Amino acid sequence: MLNFIVYIIAGLGAGIGTGLAGLSAAAVISPMLITFLNFNAYEAVGIALASDVLASAISAYTYAKHKNLDIKNGLIMLCSVLVFTMFGSYIASITPSTMMGSFSVFMTTLLGIKFILKPVMTTKEQNAQKSAKQKAIQSVLCGMIIGFICGFIGAGGGMMLLLILTSVLGYELKTAVGTSVFIMAFTAFTGAVSHMVLGGFPDITALIVCIIATLIGARVSALFANKADTKILNRVTGIVLTVLGIAMIIVKLFFS
Repeated sequence: MLNFIVYIIAGLGAGIGTGLAGLSAAAVISPMLITFLNFNAYEAVGIALASDVLASAISAYTYAKHKNLDIKNGLIMLCSVLVFTMFGSYIASITPSTMMGSFSVFMTTLLGIKFILKPVMTTKEQNAQKSAKQKAIQSVLCGMIIGFICGFIGAGGGMMLLLILTSVLGYELKTAVGTSVFIMAFTAFTGAVSHMVLGGFPDITALIVCIIATLIGARVSALFANKADTKILNRVTGIVLTVLGIAMIIVKLFFS
């Protein structure tokens, strides 16, 4: 029973973070499975990535339906993210230091506080003033940075995408989240397949329950996000990220 409760809470938390703020499910599911149920870290990440695929896909579909998704530049960024994730992984493999292991957790908290104190109020009209060439170049460069960080430290993808899409590329919040989950659906699928090929199939019960819970959380939160006022969405996103971040910090400090 304890296992099921942890699976459901982890999945719902990850789904809400994904649908609302483009947060990677790995930032919630992995630490909870490892800390509370003593899952092998590699298996926990595999389950989180598999849960991320459908949750990100249904979120992307919901955002696209409400015209809050930049598919063209999202695909451009996706290509550079995938290439530089591999490059970052290679650099990490020959780097002896394991620095920045808690980057993802602290990044979640800081990003949440940022949305509460300084909401993203950019409009689609402001972003439309940029030329197609300028957007494409920025998408490639930002994808390179995000991909390298993801590959090097193994986390932070969803949060880095959201931060760069809003702060650097100037996307309004809904389009930033929609584009972020669109990219994450592909990166999570790639990661999940490679994990299962290299490390074997994970615990089937944990996998199914986490996938279903994450999918439900993502669908409900994505529907809410697309209908909510931008200012309210900033506040709710900030609160969700901050709470998740603080919860993960507590888990790391007192339970691991």
